[in-house]
Amino acid sequence: MSPSQPANDLVETLDDGDVALGVLDNTYSPTLVEFYGELGADFVWLDLEHGGPDPRDGGRMEDLLRAAERTGVELLLRLPDTDPTLVRKALDLGMRNVFLPRVETAEEVRDAVRSARFRYDDGPGDRGLASPRASRWGLADEYVATEDRETLVGVTIETEASVENLDEILSVPELGFVFIGPFDLSVSLGHPGEIDHPNVEEAVETVRSKAVDADVPVAGLGFGMDDVNEKAANGYRMLNLGSTTGAIEGAVTSWFDAYEPNDA
Repeated sequence: MSPSQPANDLVETLDDGDVALGVLDNTYSPTLVEFYGELGADFVWLDLEHGGPDPRDGGRMEDLLRAAERTGVELLLRLPDTDPTLVRKALDLGMRNVFLPRVETAEEVRDAVRSARFRYDDGPGDRGLASPRASRWGLADEYVATEDRETLVGVTIETEASVENLDEILSVPELGFVFIGPFDLSVSLGHPGEIDHPNVEEAVETVRSKAVDADVPVAGLGFGMDDVNEKAANGYRMLNLGSTTGAIEGAVTSWFDAYEPNDA
């Protein structure tokens, strides 16, 4: 019997109008990806722009995918650049949710989204038909139809130019989501690290409000659970709660702080 293609739970969550909560695993550990799935995370964010393995390292990526597949958690992969060949490579390995850094034009976005589709905007896409891991090496039923439905391609809005071109970017057919990057926005706007600077906050709000109006899901960073809850109430649909190293730092620091040495 041919294997069936699983549904993408992240796509289903967004389609249902719900909020997906995830964690950045900046150790790139299959064990921790698997563990986050056991804990109930909706997604694990793997950021290959600022660290991690080369996305062309199939063996490393497959180990992370197998860990996610075992516990039913979705991987959210940020690629290191906007090269459409990287999008196709990630999808052929079995990734379903990818997003691109530092996009600035609608043309870049359209090229990336088209590269992830067999059919795109009532015409042919740019994804080649082969028998990679994503298709169970050619054994999966309904591979082409399923993958176009279940693949999610998003972009990071994190430069002044991307904010200026936001209306055109949001109009790209089948854009899956926009991820707001406040730290890089602060650099691009001339206020490095000052994410509470009025100019940065205005840019973030522009992206949020325009994306909500365009019915494009908004993703972003949560800075504590009060902030997460506020953002979820204000239209964010994908929120990162924190990172592996941040969680470990908080736990281990609290242990040391609570230690009471016996000086007697």
